[in-house]
Amino acid sequence: MMGRMDEKDIIDLRSDTVTRPGAAMREAMARALVGDDVYGEDPTVNELEKRAAHLTGKNAAMFVPSGTQANLIAQLVHVTPGEEVIAGEHSHCMRYEAGGGAAIAGAQYCVVPGNGLFTANDVKKRLSARTLHNPGTCLVWMENTHNMGGGIVFDTDEMARIWQVCSENDIRVHVDGARIFNASAATGVPVSEYASCADSMSFCLSKGLGAPVGSLLCGSGEFIDAARRMRKRLGGAMRQAGILAAAGLFALEHNVERLEQDHDNARLLAEGLKATRGIEVDLESVKTNIVMARPTRMTAPVLSARCKQRGVLFHPLTETRLRLVTHLDVTREMCVQALERMREALGS
Repeated sequence: MMGRMDEKDIIDLRSDTVTRPGAAMREAMARALVGDDVYGEDPTVNELEKRAAHLTGKNAAMFVPSGTQANLIAQLVHVTPGEEVIAGEHSHCMRYEAGGGAAIAGAQYCVVPGNGLFTANDVKKRLSARTLHNPGTCLVWMENTHNMGGGIVFDTDEMARIWQVCSENDIRVHVDGARIFNASAATGVPVSEYASCADSMSFCLSKGLGAPVGSLLCGSGEFIDAARRMRKRLGGAMRQAGILAAAGLFALEHNVERLEQDHDNARLLAEGLKATRGIEVDLESVKTNIVMARPTRMTAPVLSARCKQRGVLFHPLTETRLRLVTHLDVTREMCVQALERMREALGS
């Protein structure tokens, strides 16, 4: 067993949420102009919301503390309690948001089995009209990239077909775009094109973009007006939030183009693990900055514990599945070191 390691020797691949703001981002935060955002008077928040609306091609946007709150607000606006939401298996809104959609928004979910992606035909098969007995479908939920699917990307042509089906049946569409800029970096498709297939979209600033806090919820002016009331109800309305919004503006300006580096590093990890005895990786599923792997010599929790002793952190999702996530605080050299330490832990 290795002794206690210095923080500088730790390679943290648990999530892209662990990034820390650098000196330039901290400087932007310190210099931010601020006001009372509840009154709509914070100029930096207003600028961030305007930028987000422009990037997504929507009429308006709202800054919120977290992606979880953005997703919950979207459900509160779109869903009448008791109605049904069609979503892919293991969607974040169902599995990793403490059941808020059900407990607070009153949503119930119709789950499409698989890797998180689904088709327009999958939606058609699951549409439910509201009757005396049936809840009725009111919302279709797409997560792009899909967190538990290994960072895989929804195809825009399929998204457009899903949007068409929903439009024909008066059903709303939301895109949980927590990592939508990763999807855009991987495909070259503008974020606005993804957003055009939905009534609303959320995206996260504190994942691959490297800001310390915050997400944006984007949609029509009417939608955002309703969303602001829900944000207030949930306690998410902030005051001099420009200090945080400045980090988001910096991230959108400086940290979008570099996302391809994270994807390259994830590919390096995936290919290195693929060539390692005692672990399996499906290279076809590695599209962005998330690598899913299956250890074959030991359980994922045991491997995680062994790697932690060696200064490599990642999440064991189940007994047989683990996840590694690259981000701006992980260099190519660190990925090479992580592979060496993981091979040592595996006994390869």
